Formats: sequence, structure tokens, C-alpha cells
Amino acid sequence: KGLLQVIDPTFKAYHVAGTPHSVTDPVANITAAANYAAHRYGSIDNVNSAY
Repeated sequence: KGLLQVIDPTFKAYHVAGTPHSVTDPVANITAAANYAAHRYGSIDNVNSAY
């Protein structure tokens, strides 16, 4: 869901305090996704892309 296609359990686990509790809010969605990527891959730079 949202800009970075975050599923609800991931959003809830990596939500950043101070951002809206809505997975479709752009800021909340991006920060939760970035936190997930950093936790899962060590850095957003280590995430494989389509390029």
C-alpha cells in the first residue's frame, strides 16, 4: 500500500513516531519503508533494484 508498497504488518513494525498512523500517508509510508530496508538489508544502498 502507498508509495513504496508497504504491507500493513511491516508498516506497523517500522512506523516512525510522530508520523501519521496511516500507511497511505506519504511521509509515514516512506519512513517506515526506509526503516525496514535499513533493518533488513543494512542500508537502502544494499537493496537490489530493477536497474
